Amino acid sequence: MFRTKKSYLVRAVFHWKVIICGLLFFNLSLAIMDAQAQGKPKVVQFSGVVATGDSLFGVPGVTVFVPKAGRGTITNTYGYFSMPVLAGDSVVIRALGYKHLTVKIPRNYNKDSYSVVLELSEDPTVLPEVRVWPYPTEREFKQAFLKLKVPERSLTGPERSLNEKVMAMIFANTDVGPAANFQNTMSMQQLQRDRQTGVAPNPYTNNPVLNPFAWMKFIEQIKNGDLKKK
Repeated sequence: MFRTKKSYLVRAVFHWKVIICGLLFFNLSLAIMDAQAQGKPKVVQFSGVVATGDSLFGVPGVTVFVPKAGRGTITNTYGYFSMPVLAGDSVVIRALGYKHLTVKIPRNYNKDSYSVVLELSEDPTVLPEVRVWPYPTEREFKQAFLKLKVPERSLTGPERSLNEKVMAMIFANTDVGPAANFQNTMSMQQLQRDRQTGVAPNPYTNNPVLNPFAWMKFIEQIKNGDLKKK
């Protein structure tokens, strides 16, 4: 009977040791998992709207990506975007014609979402002029262009109606319209008034024999002896 009690006590102690070792191993596993979870960055849902300073509407097609991770997205028609990132990531926002933006997610950020409203600034870039020639030099291009033979073809109806001879004949035989007639009358009246005041030339002033000013200048030249000097 003594042996039976002793065996029972040994078995009980052994079971308790197994239980205690199991509890210690379980607590150690939880501690390791907790430490690993604390070491990994938190996943955050990064979302927002991209707009410009002079507009209330969003900018579509803007690239939003994380260069280190190689993942990203683009804004929709309204300039909205949403993508998962990690705490501590640097998100780059790029759009053609605008300056780049970089948004840094805080490394100790504990919330599940991170929302922003981003404003892009215009950055116009003037590219240098590039001329593409199918010939090595401009001189060879000009020579080839001058030697180019254009295939002959028959003129269409509109082309025949708008050729140089037909247009000249139409212009010569077209009656003067009301507006042109009025303008011509006003111009002739103004010319007549200018002639009466001596501002505009007239048939009398154009003829040196009938021009009193020309006679006065001629007499003055005789008095000064200018004709003798010549």
